[in-house]
Amino acid sequence: MERLATLEDLPKEYVEALTAKNVVPLWPSLRDVLPPYTPKPKTQTIAWKYQEIRPLLMQAGELTPIEKAERRVLVLANPGHKLENMCATSVMYLGLQLLLPGEWAPSHRHTPNAVRLIVEGNGAYTSVDGEKCEMERGDLILTPSGMWHEHSHDGDSEVVWLDVLDLPLVYYAEASYVEEGEKVKGEHSTIPVIYGPGIVPTENFQRNNAQYPILRYPWANTKKSLESIASNEDVDMVQVTYINPETGKDAQNVIGFSAIMLRPNEVLRLPRRSCAVIFHIIEGKVVVDVDEVRHELINSDTSCAPCFAHITLTNQNDTPAFIFVADESPFQKKLGLYSERQRTDV
Repeated sequence: MERLATLEDLPKEYVEALTAKNVVPLWPSLRDVLPPYTPKPKTQTIAWKYQEIRPLLMQAGELTPIEKAERRVLVLANPGHKLENMCATSVMYLGLQLLLPGEWAPSHRHTPNAVRLIVEGNGAYTSVDGEKCEMERGDLILTPSGMWHEHSHDGDSEVVWLDVLDLPLVYYAEASYVEEGEKVKGEHSTIPVIYGPGIVPTENFQRNNAQYPILRYPWANTKKSLESIASNEDVDMVQVTYINPETGKDAQNVIGFSAIMLRPNEVLRLPRRSCAVIFHIIEGKVVVDVDEVRHELINSDTSCAPCFAHITLTNQNDTPAFIFVADESPFQKKLGLYSERQRTDV
């Protein structure tokens, strides 16, 4: 495409006159906001090593009581979006949250959608609209927009989870806010027992918000499904998607969640997609190659890849590896923006 004129090509007095009227010329910035063929993402390829961050998170537990923090979180920030903006991608926020034995993170609800992927520990639980969701390593727990939730810890060791929110998008839309609530005693849920492979209740029941019939997706069930799929040698990519069993749609509206199993020593080349992607290692040792950048990841490490990147996942062990994935595809599909492209390195 032809090079366009810049601000420097315009008389200084003219630019000053435009500025005084709160208007700007489009053409000097046109190639930035509408780049040819491929976006220019601010999202950088980056990895956050859990064993490097964990001591700092534990130190936060010593330095700041939960009453002074409300949510004790270290945000996984992408430097491409500037650290103070607390973005992992343009749509996704990530944070490692710590809850110590006997602590209670008070009840509130907010406009951003959130999920919790449990990283370590047990004995804690999240109550979502009064439904008690116990936390076990690898579990995915939803706290959708507008639903009251709180975190409690009755165990005897630290519990850490990975928060994934659509906060950057909601904040950009100037729609982000929170409301405080009263402590609610969570009750055990029968939902995971009722919803099973290929079955749903004939009618919705026992749900204040039928839009989210399942709030906790136990890792034990997810892992079992992945292992069953992997037993079929004709399947090239072993992956499951977290969905709403009543509708068949994504578990939440903006961010998509899935899990991948890499067979022993498997090399998996992903398609180039228009959305940024987050990878979190639940089990195993995985090399994540994103374009020219390589990250060697182990249990509880997290990495980020921008849109249209060439991504290759390599299992370095003789045992399976399991990866939790978050991406922006539901949001992009709703806007008609989602696409995939052929890889150019194979």
